[in-house]
Amino acid sequence: MNSTTYKALFIVEQAQGHFSKSIETLAIENLPQHAVLIKVAYAGLNYKDALSSSGNTGITRTYPHTPGIDAAGTVVADSTGTYAIGSPVIVTSYDLGMNTPGGFGAYIRVPAAWVVPLPEGLTLEESMIIGTAGFTAALAIHKMQLMSQSTEMGSIVVTGATGGVGSFAVNILHNLGYSVIASTGKTASYDFLIELGATEIVDRAAVDDQSGRPLLKPKWAGGIDTIGGNTLATLVKACGRNGSVAVCGLVVSPKLDTTVFPFILNGVNLLGVESAETPMELRLELWRKLANEWKPTCLEFIKKIVSLESVLDEIDAMLASKTQGRIVVKHDE
Repeated sequence: MNSTTYKALFIVEQAQGHFSKSIETLAIENLPQHAVLIKVAYAGLNYKDALSSSGNTGITRTYPHTPGIDAAGTVVADSTGTYAIGSPVIVTSYDLGMNTPGGFGAYIRVPAAWVVPLPEGLTLEESMIIGTAGFTAALAIHKMQLMSQSTEMGSIVVTGATGGVGSFAVNILHNLGYSVIASTGKTASYDFLIELGATEIVDRAAVDDQSGRPLLKPKWAGGIDTIGGNTLATLVKACGRNGSVAVCGLVVSPKLDTTVFPFILNGVNLLGVESAETPMELRLELWRKLANEWKPTCLEFIKKIVSLESVLDEIDAMLASKTQGRIVVKHDE
């Protein structure tokens, strides 16, 4: 390998519906002809990456492809002159790792409009431990606070609490003074959730009401849901008056079957959280917060740093719901 090539995870369709994953040496000149070339130091593993690596055409339309929706590194070239050579930067969201070659390659080339300068208070490694997962959690909390969700209202329930978004939601909410109910089906992770800051831990069955009733006695003041389906419906039905439920995932189901009663009788707010196209002004503000007053205190014990070669096993584990916290790929120097 030399200065014109780089190593990358390469997903290839071998036959219709069958995909292979391997580490290959690719040519930098074949990257998309965007403005900013970045040497990637770290990349975070997300559920979208696992889906893309499995040939999910809802995420990635065309193969061969290199996934990785999160990347952090240094600028090698910028035809717009916006970023100096060597500047540390973050790229998350937009089309990175979906149809544009992503962070599981040692180089990426992206539009200048996608690039976020690394904020003071974060290292490149820390930015990728946070990644899209932490950014999404911060965006959910930001939206809830816009709707006046306060600590005085009561506990916030977080579903899928051992996952990337869930883990950060628990930790940031705790650090902001909220009481947090963490929901999980992984009993072995209770100590992990307590260390994150959970006040109470409940089994996933506690947020999966099967009564069929349109309203339930309030059990929480608000929620952050990564699960979807009946779990999301349960969070809404059991939410306290004027509370907010932020939805940012569909691990179980994209469907929502509920009534209007929680909304028109209890004033519950259902908030959609879509991080990929967050306006840059808000994106910069949230990254500034994540580097300062909202900086997670769990970064060291939540992370698992792996090599590019090892990410193949981590993708399989994620698809089997066997991962916990944040998996971060460290590229060779």
